[in-house]
Amino acid sequence: MSEIRLSQVLGPAFHGLARDVFQHGHTHYDLSGGRGSLKSSCVSLLVPLLLIQHPGTHALVLRKVANTIRDSVYAQYIWGIDQLGMAGYWEAKVQPMELVYRPTGQKILFRGADDPMKIKSIKVPFGYIAVTHFEEKDQFAGRHEIRNILQSTMRGGTVFWNFESYNPPISRDNWANLDSQEDRPDRLCHKSNYLEAPTPWLGEQFLLEAQHVKETNERAYRHEYLGEAVGLGGNVFENLELRDITDQEAAAFDRIYQGVDWGWYPDAFAFVRLHYDRARETIYFIDEIFENKLANEQAARRIKEKGYTDAYITCDSAEPKSVADFRALGLPAKEAIKGPGSVEYSMKWLQRRKLVMDKRRTPNVCKEFVGYEFERDRDGNFITGYPDKNNHSIDAARYALERVWRRMGVTA
Repeated sequence: MSEIRLSQVLGPAFHGLARDVFQHGHTHYDLSGGRGSLKSSCVSLLVPLLLIQHPGTHALVLRKVANTIRDSVYAQYIWGIDQLGMAGYWEAKVQPMELVYRPTGQKILFRGADDPMKIKSIKVPFGYIAVTHFEEKDQFAGRHEIRNILQSTMRGGTVFWNFESYNPPISRDNWANLDSQEDRPDRLCHKSNYLEAPTPWLGEQFLLEAQHVKETNERAYRHEYLGEAVGLGGNVFENLELRDITDQEAAAFDRIYQGVDWGWYPDAFAFVRLHYDRARETIYFIDEIFENKLANEQAARRIKEKGYTDAYITCDSAEPKSVADFRALGLPAKEAIKGPGSVEYSMKWLQRRKLVMDKRRTPNVCKEFVGYEFERDRDGNFITGYPDKNNHSIDAARYALERVWRRMGVTA
């Protein structure tokens, strides 16, 4: 009966996610979306049913600040239980804030992360906390804060579910946006927006407001309603295409360029391999090596093991000894020429090209190019020049394509 009821009140965009949750296909579930995307509604429907299916378990629902819980996520869970037709089976308490399933005594606890000691001291009357839900994930301090809480809750049991729901912040380099881009086999990332919700559930006025924003401020519409991290207007690289690059597609790439930006720690050694389609002015990133404390001999061995001796490797000329090491180790390495104006010209040249990247192949390339933004002064105005931080793979790409962009105008 509960499954029939769930299918009626759960947005169609979440049916596949729900199946995965009940089959325990993953441990971690990342749900992002804009206004009206129903992501929080989805979690408030799934969690009570998970507890009922697993009688020895409890749930912990968290927001960053405790005083925001009652009128937000607590009310959302009461709504979810009512929609499931189960209000009579659950007791709602405020001191402490919790929902108790009357037949078994299982609890959904609500806490704020602003008092970490109270979270560590949580005790349940029996069983263990199997389900956690971090509402408004982006308001937490970072992955480390969530990880510290999970280290306290994910213990003493056999199966766990962790939900993290949030509206993507506008800045592409916000920790929550970058965190969701990282692949991990035990996590399912789900994106949704109001266009996937049944129209009657949102109401005519919601749709009118969304349409008005779409017509008057397209950037705000994409961020607020579609849940896109559109950036603060200061993204250096706007023409990015993040998608899968298939093995078949990569096998056809025949204009190969390779570059290296030297690093040790905290700066990383960065090697990139890419293909440049001159006719379409499109750069495809094929592979990367991105690592701290990687000796020249180790880096050279990695490159050779991958079979990447078929194209020049243009390296940062700031370390001529390292370039010489690569050549002595059998790699076709050469120093970048650089020269006055080379950084500005090469960066502008990259900005005018389409950059295609696959986060499975080049996760650090994706992270740097997506998050690279112009800096601002105290008044919020953009500062002229390109920031010299978090740009190791960007520099490696500039070096790799140096002989291309130099033929097109820059002088040494």
